[in-house]
Order: sequence, then C-alpha cells, then structure tokens
Amino acid sequence: MTMRSLLAPALLLLVTCTTTPDRVDAPATPQATVVRPGIETFLANVPAALRGKRVGLITNQSGIDRAGVSDIDLIARHKDLKLVALLAPEHGIRGTVEAGETINDEIDSKTGVPIYSLYVSEDRGPAPAMLKDVDVLVYDLQEVGGRTWTYVSTMALAMQAAVRKGIPFVVLDHPNPIGGEIVEGALLDPRFKSFVGMYPIPARHGMTVGELAKLFNVKYGIGADLIVAAAANWRRSQWMDDTGLPWVNPSPNLRSLAALTSYPGTVYFEGTTLTEGRGTDRPFEQIGAPWLDAQAVARTMNGRALPGVRFEAITMAVAPTAAKHPGQTIPALRFVVTDRAAYRPVRTSLLLIDEIRRQHPRDFAWTGTIDRLTGSDKVRLAIEGGWLPRLLDEWDREAMEFRADRKPYLLYE
Repeated sequence: MTMRSLLAPALLLLVTCTTTPDRVDAPATPQATVVRPGIETFLANVPAALRGKRVGLITNQSGIDRAGVSDIDLIARHKDLKLVALLAPEHGIRGTVEAGETINDEIDSKTGVPIYSLYVSEDRGPAPAMLKDVDVLVYDLQEVGGRTWTYVSTMALAMQAAVRKGIPFVVLDHPNPIGGEIVEGALLDPRFKSFVGMYPIPARHGMTVGELAKLFNVKYGIGADLIVAAAANWRRSQWMDDTGLPWVNPSPNLRSLAALTSYPGTVYFEGTTLTEGRGTDRPFEQIGAPWLDAQAVARTMNGRALPGVRFEAITMAVAPTAAKHPGQTIPALRFVVTDRAAYRPVRTSLLLIDEIRRQHPRDFAWTGTIDRLTGSDKVRLAIEGGWLPRLLDEWDREAMEFRADRKPYLLYE
C-alpha cells in the first residue's frame, strides 16, 4: 500500500478551541484556562457533516462533562444529534462489572436506547448488527495512561468497524490523568498483540485517547474518517488533580489517582502468583502473597533509593471473592509515591518482581498472562536470566525514541 493510498481515507477533523468554521470557540475570559473535556467542545459546535446523524455512543460512567452530566444524557437531548445505540466496553455501561466478566445486552432505562455489549462479540469490537442504524460512532472513555488498558483496544476495534461501514468515528478527548510528559517502557512486540495491547506503544505512553486514535489511524493504517474533539486548555504537564475535572473511577479496581500513578507497572503483578491488590481496599497500590517476607523485601528495595517511591511492609485483607488468595489476610507491600514526577512505575515494579523472585525462588511463579501484559517474552526471560537491568536500560532508549516518533500525533503543548 502506498503512503498516498494509506492517508487518503484518513480524514482528520480536529475540533479545537479556535474560531475557524466548524470548530469550537474558546470560552470567554476568565473561563479560558478551565480545562473542558471533549464532550463539551464537541457539543458546543457539532461539525456540520454530523448534524442530524444517528449516533452510536461507546461510553461508560467516565463519559461526563465538567458538571458530571453523562454523555448519554447530553447527546440524547442535543438538537443536532439522535442517539440510537449505546455500546458498553469491559466493566459495562456503568463501570461496575469486574474484569473479564460477561456483559449482556440491555435497554437503557432513562433513554430507552439499546445497550450492546462489546464484551460478548468474538473480537470485542462492534458487530455489524449493532451498527445497522448508526451513521456515526462516538467514543468517550477515560484513558488511564497505561498500554494494558482495554478501553484503548476497544477504540481501535471500533475504528476498524467504522471503516468497514464507511461512517465517521469521533473521539471525545480527555486529559491523560497521569500527565502527558513521562514515557516509560518498551514498545509492544507485535507477535504478542492482544486485547491488553494491540499496537507498538510503550507501557506508559503519555498520550490522550485522541492522540492515540491519530497514531493508530495514520501510522498503523486504520484509515478511519476520524474526528477528534480536543479537550480545551489542557497542558501536558497537568495531572488529573490539576485539571479541576471531576474524578470518576474508570473501572472497579482503579479508584484513585494514586492507583493510576502506579498502574502502568503494578499491572504486571497480574502475571505472577502475587496479587496486585484486587479484592483489597487499595488495588494496584499494594501487592502481596501469603509467603511474602514483606519486611525483608521492603528493606532491600528501600535501600536502593529508587526515585520517587518507598515501600511499606503491611498486611492486607483480601475479599473472599478475589481471584488470588481469597479470604486471607496476607503480608504485602504498599507503594508510597513521594515524588510522582521522578517515579517510574514500570521500572520500579519490574525491579520489585525481580527481587521478590530472588528472595522467594520456591514460591514465586509466573502466570500465563505475563508475556501479554509486558508486551513480549523479554521481561520473563531477563528476570530468569539475570539481565533485567540491561533490559530496562534498553527500554529507556526505546521510550526516548517513541517520544520523538509520537510528535506528529500530539494535540496539546
């Protein structure tokens, strides 16, 4: 395929806060510095080509405006749009279903619009029957900053479905809640492509969903008729608590900005026999196992003085319904972030896994998901072979290269 044929179908209309036709005016002073999510910039001036169209909306509880009003209600009552279908990702339209659980189709009680589950289709993308009455697909799901976040895969699959049907695809952008400056970890090896990582991006990519959509669309050839409604007034240096936007749990086990701060690394504990904290009061902020000598591991790790983090040896109670160590109170380590700008969760978590395996060679084990989560077999082989530090240095170089490669797709200063 030639570059011309690749780019020709990939029409990108970026809705930003400018004064050009079919774009959104900037808010008047003193509101000009208020961060506004993409749902607000989009509905303030719906592009002319989309007015009167029937909308299929991919969203959940995280799709809201600054006042906390749901996209579902905002679009359903908008004079220029007709909401005809809702499509629910992993965790469901309300974000309350646990990871991996099946979600069934239903009817939204407030609007009467059908809700189709993307978690029952074979490839977890929109099936043709779900889009039979849809003229435009709109996506609004909160990004969390880590490659393993399945909502991003849902977006890519939905973009492909929009191409097959020949309809536009709109991304209502959000700020990246852990900022847009730090990039960390290796790019996914395409041989390990899965629903927890579809394209070669780092473990922590520092991009918004709108920017990722541009990257997937052009660099990886999806070729959608893409419209990105940018979040107004966001700066890459801003984290979620800098924006003034309301916090909503993006999933049942990501309940705070502290959890998101460590998630790009602590998610790797899902690929081990330690629990990543699901079924406790602070998932992804603490890890543990019945056999863990938390005091000894914390002492060793704190002695390394890793940037921006220290470890506390604790005990944690695991719910009876948890997948790992259910109903037990177990030794654990809590990640205490002391400087989030200096903290590198991917490096930190892998060094911690390496140390735990060294101290507990008989008890530690991998699970079948580790290679998919880390994006290759290199982590497992490096830890088993004793060359993890060399791999991490190689990953730092790859992350720096990605920072340069992503520039054409960035929307924010």
